Amino acid sequence: MSFQIPPKMRAAQCTDYGKNVEEILSVPQEGTVDTPRLGIDKPPAAFKNEMLIKVQAVALAPGDARVMSGKTREFQGPPSFPYTPGGDVCGIVVAVPEETKKGGQCKFSVGDRVAARFMNKPLGMLGEYALCNTDVCDVVPQNVSSEDAAALVSSGMVAVVLADRIREGDRVLIYGAGGGVGSHLCQMARLQGASYVAGVGRDSERLMEAPLYCDYAVDYTKTDPFSVKEWCDKPFDVIIDLAGGAWPALLQHRSSGHPSIVKSAKSKGRYLTLTPDNPVFEIHKMRDFFKIFLFPSLGRAISSRIGLSRASMPKYSYVLALPETSEALTRTLALASEKKLIACIDEQGPFPFTSD
Repeated sequence: MSFQIPPKMRAAQCTDYGKNVEEILSVPQEGTVDTPRLGIDKPPAAFKNEMLIKVQAVALAPGDARVMSGKTREFQGPPSFPYTPGGDVCGIVVAVPEETKKGGQCKFSVGDRVAARFMNKPLGMLGEYALCNTDVCDVVPQNVSSEDAAALVSSGMVAVVLADRIREGDRVLIYGAGGGVGSHLCQMARLQGASYVAGVGRDSERLMEAPLYCDYAVDYTKTDPFSVKEWCDKPFDVIIDLAGGAWPALLQHRSSGHPSIVKSAKSKGRYLTLTPDNPVFEIHKMRDFFKIFLFPSLGRAISSRIGLSRASMPKYSYVLALPETSEALTRTLALASEKKLIACIDEQGPFPFTSD
């Protein structure tokens, strides 16, 4: 099987950094962007072990907006302007390397439909063709749509990795349950055998409907989730904070003398997160990274394990949930194929969905 690859393609182009996506991003009607060439052009995200795909679907997430904003430009910025954004993709393989950087043969073949998550930084995928990384990639089952595969490749996979830390019988609270990771984690918590799954989000009704099926949910704009009487009377085994800010809120409630909605570390209570207290952050120097991520996480992890907080606060863990291998992605796509994990796609956005 072979494909005719045109020298030019249509692709979304960002011309600058900015908050207003409609001002900095455009999609030309004609093919004016150079099609990436395997073995000649370097991926804009600077990864190795690439192959060329014809793009079928791309999923955008908060990380893409952060890159476009320039808030992490020194670490996640593009090599130059204009650039093509997007990191999570599903497409058809049209060219593979003769051998990988490790000297072996590429495990994919021309014609395979694959899904790949971003590697290093989300760049280069929102076009007709893209160079994707083969290390965080897998073949998509026939009964999983390209749109669903692209949506699951990061958000769904992170949910699968986090769910490995949920134990059978756990009472689980998911803070930020309505987002990309949260919508899939609600489903995965049930699959892991959680006895009770509660969600916190803006749309509490959606959280209790298919396919999320939370046992109970609260709208944080109307109800303080840390004061729900039922949860105080029967605290959770684990809180998974996907929105940021739950740990300071727990500390505040502890200092005011209110009962906690989560068990203490001494009683095997856990707190898992993959975001800092403020999810909208800027990092321009390594000291910013240490201040936002490393120091708070390290201090909380130590104090909740061996310090005085162990008797009143849950065990704190900052989870790195984006493995650099395809094993978790393989599991995620298999769950989708078995209809055990349903992709959740948010139709809201500055641009309409298109199949062009």
